Amino acid sequence: MSHIVVGMSGGVDSSVAAYLLKQQGHDVVGIFMKNWEEDDEDGVCTATADYADVRSVSETIGIPYYTVNFAKEYRDRVFSYFLDEYKKGRTPNPDVLCNCEIKFKAFLDFALTTGAGQLATGHYCRLNEEKLLMRGADSGKDQSYFLAGLTRKQLERVVFPIGDMLKSEVRAIAKEQNFSNALKKDSTGVCFIGERNFKKFLMQYLPAQRGDIVDEHGVKVGTHDGLMYYTLGQRRGLGIGGRNDGTGESWFVIGKDLKRNLLIVQQGEHEELYSTALDSNTVNWIAGAAPSASFACTAKFRYRQPDQGVTVETDGSGVHVRFDRPQRAVTPGQWVVFYQGDLCLGGGPIDTVAPLKPIRI
Repeated sequence: MSHIVVGMSGGVDSSVAAYLLKQQGHDVVGIFMKNWEEDDEDGVCTATADYADVRSVSETIGIPYYTVNFAKEYRDRVFSYFLDEYKKGRTPNPDVLCNCEIKFKAFLDFALTTGAGQLATGHYCRLNEEKLLMRGADSGKDQSYFLAGLTRKQLERVVFPIGDMLKSEVRAIAKEQNFSNALKKDSTGVCFIGERNFKKFLMQYLPAQRGDIVDEHGVKVGTHDGLMYYTLGQRRGLGIGGRNDGTGESWFVIGKDLKRNLLIVQQGEHEELYSTALDSNTVNWIAGAAPSASFACTAKFRYRQPDQGVTVETDGSGVHVRFDRPQRAVTPGQWVVFYQGDLCLGGGPIDTVAPLKPIRI
């Protein structure tokens, strides 16, 4: 019987995934994947602490464990794309790309070369009998949004041991087994950046180009540090809160003018912040094709957003998506992900949006 490789991050989810497979009688091998070489702001390499947890948990369970370095592949396939998108004034989602290019491509290929029959991860997702992606049982932790770029061919070799469980149940198992990471908090932030200051991190790689912040009428209200540091709908960190004029409401980012290097803001949340449709030029359909040329379903435009009703019209490899009701701050570069019930159909990066009220300055 071929073994199962478990991608172990040092977190509680992948640790319990490995434990459950071992309990089920599988031959399990834990592999820690290192994708990023740099220390955090305090000079601490977080990978060192994570690997210590992998080692401890693996020894507790009684499975062999190894490490593999994909830092070069990560820089070439994910980080370079991440920087290019920011240069274009978009807000990319590197976590989706990391799953497509690294975890379920480079890492999956590596796992298979070791003679493994399957790759297991600690994602909160499920697969149906046709090896199509389903939401995880824990709606608060469901991670299908981040796996919408995968194909059925990839998923045929994958197992999600905790997909039917609640996070509370996973934590309980980790505590029962005295795992060193049983109380470790969930990782947040962009996959390779973690919880460090995002703006400071980006400044290391992209030169800032300061410019004017203007309102929807073109009146200057402040100065920005570089368009790449801001995203649609952003309220915090604009540095224009103390003005005496205007309505007294909070300021929100409603647009960017790359040619003139302008950040466009508005007081309050009005029609300019909303859109009625979007286009995605390259959509991945997990089953290999869209359900039909035109169909109704639900969609998310960012992780943790409640499902929104949409109508999808396919156009070659892309789609035009009409919203049942206007949506706030739909952001180019993020992913639109489609669902029918618990079934994740696929998704793709948002390229353009149709504003409810165009900005003209």
